[in-house]
Amino acid sequence: MNLALFISRRIYRDTSGGKHVSRPAVLIAMIGIAIGLAVMIISVAVVIGFKSEVRNKVIGFGSHIQISNFDAVRSYETRPVVVNDSMMAALSDYPDVKHVQRYSTKPGMIKTNDAFQGMVLKGVGPEFDTSFFRDYLVEGKIPAFSDSASTNQVLISKSLATKLKLKLGDKIYTYFIQDNVRARRLTIKGIYQTNFSEYDNLFLLTDICMVNRLNGWQPKQVSGVELQVKDYNKLEDTTYKIAADTDKKVDSLGGVYYVRNIEQLNPQIFAWLGLLNLNVWVILILMIGVAGFTMISGLLIIILERTNMIGILKALGADNYTIRKVFLWLSVFLIGKGMFWGNLIGLAFYFIQSQFGLFKLDPETYYVDTVPVSFNIWLFLLINVGTLIISILMLLGPSYLITKINPATSMRYE
Repeated sequence: MNLALFISRRIYRDTSGGKHVSRPAVLIAMIGIAIGLAVMIISVAVVIGFKSEVRNKVIGFGSHIQISNFDAVRSYETRPVVVNDSMMAALSDYPDVKHVQRYSTKPGMIKTNDAFQGMVLKGVGPEFDTSFFRDYLVEGKIPAFSDSASTNQVLISKSLATKLKLKLGDKIYTYFIQDNVRARRLTIKGIYQTNFSEYDNLFLLTDICMVNRLNGWQPKQVSGVELQVKDYNKLEDTTYKIAADTDKKVDSLGGVYYVRNIEQLNPQIFAWLGLLNLNVWVILILMIGVAGFTMISGLLIIILERTNMIGILKALGADNYTIRKVFLWLSVFLIGKGMFWGNLIGLAFYFIQSQFGLFKLDPETYYVDTVPVSFNIWLFLLINVGTLIISILMLLGPSYLITKINPATSMRYE
């Protein structure tokens, strides 16, 4: 067996002996490692979970990629483009595209007896993917969307319903201004709640047939088409490929196609989410620094306490490299024990929060009502391996103190 490893194990397992100066320092070092690792695991889990939750909500309202009219950029009063069956089939043929759906929008206003609220009526067709709204449906059901007949049914958010004192099954009057004022009476078929107030307070979902009639468009004209991609990591490449084939081309009625992805449509939100990565890096650096420096202090105290043993090992012929390995192996055992407890604390927090949602947030500020967490096995392993390697590298310098110990004087050291 390796001599340095054997000696370090004996020291680590030794619970007897007259000197106990190092025990409090070692305990503090292990606690520092445990707390640092737990905070890193929790921070990464929360940030990844939060980014994923917010991103999924933005995508749920607008899909991954949108193709609309170039003249309607940054305006809810959209200009139409022609989207026929052949174009839908062509877009579906892209290998990275999972789903294609049409949409049309019309800005207007809801008016009740004692309140009114601006909104955007979004019409969708029978091919619309309702899975996002099904996940957040709190009352009623999702209307049957049609592109040939209007049911006058809408899906409304809970925040709008609360603000306007509306409930499931109520009739609401909506008004739309173009050349003249046009009114529609709609029935609330379902109520959803995503807590994403920026969109909850804005969109009502109905069938595309009604919206197209309000806009006075031809049957094949829509505000645009939404595309879902199979792999979000390939969003930029997929957007570029579709834009190369579609961007700036003119349809049969004079509309100009314009391709943008969800990050280009919502730059402020995604820039804000990107800043969260900086917060994680700051936390990781600080926690690794705290854990490393507490371990350094613990190792120095252990070396000073074991000066007599170091002198004896040198007198018996052990070189500085072997003795340094003894204390580095001992540090690995101590770091490993601290990491065990750190992992236990971090994973326990993840499990409890993911299952029971104990820690709450204000949805008006954070877009979610509980602290979201997400577990990534590769990041988890990277944090553990990185903590171990960096902590050991930080101990290489302090272990050099062993080379300065003289055998003749150290064996008389008390």
